[in-house]
Amino acid sequence: MALSKHQSLDVITLTANGEPTLYPELDALVDAILKIHDRPKLLILSNGATIVDPSIQTTLSKIDIVKLSLDCVSPKCFKKLDRAHKGIEISQIIEGMKHFRTRYKGELVIEILVVEGLNDTEEEFRALNSVLHEINPDRIDVSTIDRPPAYDVKGVSIERLVELSNLLEDLHVNIAYKKNYISQKRYFSEEEIFELLKRRPQSFEDIALCFDEQSLQNLNHLVDKNALHVKNIAGVNFYKVT
Repeated sequence: MALSKHQSLDVITLTANGEPTLYPELDALVDAILKIHDRPKLLILSNGATIVDPSIQTTLSKIDIVKLSLDCVSPKCFKKLDRAHKGIEISQIIEGMKHFRTRYKGELVIEILVVEGLNDTEEEFRALNSVLHEINPDRIDVSTIDRPPAYDVKGVSIERLVELSNLLEDLHVNIAYKKNYISQKRYFSEEEIFELLKRRPQSFEDIALCFDEQSLQNLNHLVDKNALHVKNIAGVNFYKVT
């Protein structure tokens, strides 16, 4: 009934007031949704804590887009930031994500939430860069706190998000930010744009955030010359070097 009324949906999202993979009937729910004729893509949002479980991997393997959280690599940061239940170790989660990637044929997205004073260091992001290359997700979403959190913690600036995201090399990174944010835009020559995109593809939103008007013209000129092309990754468009 709902899908017949809302026929322009991009995805059906499975989430919860908590962790959706803990729902005991998740597998049956996924199977029922997959039977819907002409349905949108199915997406699940998970904190990744249960990804080591083979039965959870089997269920998630049926879903079109799986989005998992990975805020830290170091155990100390993981315990402080994610406050995981006793017995849940970040090393197990990482190994679970690696194994899941080997069997999962859909679109895997990793989400990183950056919190001031916890995981906003170059050291942590270089460690994330190494692990993310081993996991090999299709896309990485980097964001920060933009609404009152449950604990006394703070987000980082958009400029810091950009700096940290640039440490995730040769990966499809999308910076999530408030749409009404006005940043200091910069000029990039065609050569600078090409070298920037060789290190890391840039999403349309990243480009809009950082590039001034002349830089956008330079970017379009590179596209016209077929030096760059656009690739859609789990619903987000990226500029890449051809």
